[in-house]
Order: sequence, then C-alpha cells, then structure tokens
Amino acid sequence: MKNYTLLSPCFFGMEKMLAREIKELGFEILKTEDGRITYKTGEDGIAKANMWLRCAERVNLKVAEFEAKSFDELFEGTKRIDWSKYIPYGAQFPVSKASSIKSKLFSTSDIQSIVKKAIVESLKKSYLEDGLIKEDKEKYPIYVFIHKDKVTISIDTTGDALHKRGYREKANKAPIRETLASGIMYLNPWRPGRTLVDPMCGSGTLLIEAAMMGINMAPGLNRNFISEKWRTLDKKFWWDIRKEAYDKIDEDVEFKIYGYDIDEEAIEIAKENAEIAGVSEYIEFNVANALDFKSNEEYGFIVTNPPYGERLEDKETVQALYKNLGYTFRELKNWSYYLITSYEEFEDEFGREADKRRKLYNGMLKTNLYQYIGPRPPKKS
Repeated sequence: MKNYTLLSPCFFGMEKMLAREIKELGFEILKTEDGRITYKTGEDGIAKANMWLRCAERVNLKVAEFEAKSFDELFEGTKRIDWSKYIPYGAQFPVSKASSIKSKLFSTSDIQSIVKKAIVESLKKSYLEDGLIKEDKEKYPIYVFIHKDKVTISIDTTGDALHKRGYREKANKAPIRETLASGIMYLNPWRPGRTLVDPMCGSGTLLIEAAMMGINMAPGLNRNFISEKWRTLDKKFWWDIRKEAYDKIDEDVEFKIYGYDIDEEAIEIAKENAEIAGVSEYIEFNVANALDFKSNEEYGFIVTNPPYGERLEDKETVQALYKNLGYTFRELKNWSYYLITSYEEFEDEFGREADKRRKLYNGMLKTNLYQYIGPRPPKKS
C-alpha cells in the first residue's frame, strides 16, 4: 500500500488544534513545528486531509528534504529527486511559492528559478521529446521552504487555500478567516444543544463554522481541490471520501445558534453565506446592537470577533466599546465569553482579567483570545 508524507501549514498558535484533527483522522504525526505539522497517511490521505481538516491552510505532499547553503547545492539537491514519480508527462509544475528563514539563500525569486530549472533537468531523463518538456495538462504547484539552510520541497494538493470553503462569496470589512474561526470553536466547550451567540457576527463566519462542526459537515465538502485532476491519484479515493463525507452529516441533530450585528447589510451577507454553506436552518440572524444583548437563558456562550484598533481609526471608540461590552456581558452571570482582539489593553477596558489567554495569529496580525469561563450547567436528571 502506498503511503504519503503530508505537510500542513497553519496560523501560529493553531498547531495544537490541527494536531488534534490530524490524529482524529487516524494519521501519524511525524513532526510538529511552529506553523506546520508533518504527518504520514495511507493512499486516501490526500483526499481525506483536504476534505476534513478545518484548521490547516493547505495540504502539501512532501517530496524531499536536504541541506543547501549555495544555489549549486539547491540545484543538485533538487535535480537528484526522481520527479517523474510525482509529475506525469505533460503536467504543469510551476514553482508557486518559495520562502526562506534564517538561511544563506534568501532571494525567493532566485530560489524559484533554480528549483524550476533543476526539475526540468530531472524530468528530461524520463520525458525528453525534441529537447522540450511539455507543460499543457494538470498542475502540480511546487512549494519550497528553507529554514536554517534546510530545504523542504513539497507539492500543493489543495489549490485555493483551505480557508476558502466555498460559502463566503461576500464578506464585511476585516472578516475572521474560516480556519481561525474553527480553531476558536475548538478552544471552547460549546456543543449542539447549548446556547451560542455572536453579538457582533459580521458576515457570520464563527457561527457558520460552529454549525458545520455541529452537524459534522466536512469543511471541504462544497469545493474542489487541485489534486482531484491529478493522473497520479486514483479518482476513486476522491469519490469515496466525498460520498463518505455526505453520509457523515448528522441530519438528526437539532440546535439553534444566534448571530446579531448592528449593520443590516452585514446580517444580509451572513444569511446568504449560511445558505450557501448549507447551515441556514441552524442559525438565526437579526439586526441588533451588541450592547443591548440580554438573555433569559441561565447558561450560554458568547464567541465573537469585535472591532479593534486595526479596524477602527478612533481608538477612543474602541475603548468605549470594550468598556460597555464588559458591563453588558457581566450581566450574564453564568455565561462564558470568548473574544479575539489584537488590542493589547483589552482587559483594562473590559474591566476584568481573562481566565485564560491564547495567542493566535489572524494572518500576520497577532491577536489574543480572551477566555472568560462560566460555570457548567447542572446535569439534567
């Protein structure tokens, strides 16, 4: 049976949540590093990882790892790889991305050029025809990552990044990325049947991700992946994994979660996005001011991504908002609330120190998830 070594990057701070997902899929983790995890899978691993990983940014097929302190070493190390095992005749193989950290080779454009030339030289041994290598069929995008002179070369199996689930055709300003939203939902104990509210829901990403998790809907179900077109992968794996994902949706689970926003246009966008995602029946969206939020429920969860300094020019407006949110949320005596913001003085304005803080990155923006953990509701007899 063929095995694959896969590599999935993620936002800094998301490694633990991604590792949990990888283990739950039955894969063996080989290495965990800042911002990425390497793991081993069976033949269906590429399809299964792309279909089910909520916190990964993409799934790359690891090809090789070697040391290079000069462009000659990079060229020779890349050329030594038998690229015909990975790239069939006529396939396109753009070197789509190169990055270098703390290494002697730092020019990413030169790295891309050298790696491309080396792959061509390797493939000529197998596919030489009139001295040319054809590139007119499916794509196998090459990724090069160099850290402390250690080169890792991989092939992107995903295409558009995994956070592009296919449902967010529209978004309001500064939306939270879907992968980060899933990570935040993993970090709180909400489950279907318990009250969940996002009082500043924007385009609805946090609640849509929660609803998808609530009914066990695979995040990749409503999109396609670049490796579905590869001749090197048996398409039956994709058909089987997609069918299995449809079958695993729990259509019997019943719950309702709630999203509010002061912006009427944002609520309309959220409704459209939930409809496209296939979870609109589980989320109730309404126009409302977060500062007016009240509930008759004794226990519940608030999970939200409030506006912060990078999103509002007026710092005093942000300070006033956080201060008033503190007053509003503290009226909900037994509730838990989780707020993500890059605003460093959040706790001072909110009026209470968080029970836990989790450093997370929203792209390159450093944020903190402030966790205020309420008591568990009593067990029903």
